[in-house]
Amino acid sequence: MAKAKTLETAFNELEETIAALENPDVTLDASLKLYQQGVKLLKYCNDSIDKAEKKIIELKTEDDADEL
Repeated sequence: MAKAKTLETAFNELEETIAALENPDVTLDASLKLYQQGVKLLKYCNDSIDKAEKKIIELKTEDDADEL
């Protein structure tokens, strides 16, 4: 079973993808593939951050309810 990607790993891959896109020697075809990869990584990062935010809100709500 494949190990789940961490947010940090995804950010690093996104930075590498951006650096590759900035290379003037990259072909148009390669640029399109890199762009698609970057979009997928960005979506993964955004989804991961959204999940973390929702979990924090849940925990905060539970903590506030426990204090009552």
